[in-house]
Amino acid sequence: MPKLRLPISFGAAALAVACTLLPFAAAHAQENDTLAKIKASGAITFGYRESSFGFSYLDGNLKPVGYSIEICNRIVEAVKTELKLPAIEIKYQAVTSANRMPLVQNGTVDIECGSTTNLVDRQKQVAFSPDIFRYNVRMLVKADSGIRSIADLQGKTVATTSGTTSFRLLREADRGRSLDVTNLAGKDHSDSFLLVESGRAQAFVLDDILLAGQIANARNPKDFIITGESLRTENQSLMFRKDDAAFKALVDRVVSGMMKSGEMEKLYAKWFMSPIPPKGININYPLNAETKEAFANPSSKGI
Repeated sequence: MPKLRLPISFGAAALAVACTLLPFAAAHAQENDTLAKIKASGAITFGYRESSFGFSYLDGNLKPVGYSIEICNRIVEAVKTELKLPAIEIKYQAVTSANRMPLVQNGTVDIECGSTTNLVDRQKQVAFSPDIFRYNVRMLVKADSGIRSIADLQGKTVATTSGTTSFRLLREADRGRSLDVTNLAGKDHSDSFLLVESGRAQAFVLDDILLAGQIANARNPKDFIITGESLRTENQSLMFRKDDAAFKALVDRVVSGMMKSGEMEKLYAKWFMSPIPPKGININYPLNAETKEAFANPSSKGI
């Protein structure tokens, strides 16, 4: 006589599904728990930019340095205290404008110490610290080009860096004027600058502070100027994985504390108003009113 196979009850089935999903849920939670990841590995990975001068770039020994890197170093000190660890190894991963968010999302990078704009739309994918800098998006041109406004770009080629919002902002500013421009994308900021320096492009649209860094490091800085209308006032922040309340709280506490104590302003003066490695060049970009407001009222709201 054949054995009867009784159907599994709904409760048992639900339990079986839950047991199957538990490891997945735990793994997902672990992925988004940066402090737990650091404690387990004894290491943290910084994402850095190779040519965001002043913020995040390589010095003469090919070591990542800059304003953003130093802020991240302060965060690591706070993590050591929080986790009661005697030391945390800092690993470095180069990122570009195009791959920085995916590398944060997939866990390759724990915190991006670069020059990323905090946009509300990006907050759907990643999280941000309070703004560490605010600036205007403008354009870099050769001083003798005759280009002084957006209208002067008619029929010209404009360089932007892949993964940035610069060309979209230019198009939005041009709305209704039918400006005929060609976009040429560089893989990083130095590559985009070379497009102008070599004459392949007539303008390079980007954050004015980053443009100032490119000019300061040029062979002939006097050959270039920053000009034109501001396309938008934007804000730079440190970037890390979203849905990680504990890590965000720590980052916010450290960054806001540096602003309130005056340490952030001193750090700013070190990297943007003083000679910096590797060439001892001074970017000479005074603290603007927008950044002063960011320091006085820390916010990660985004734009």
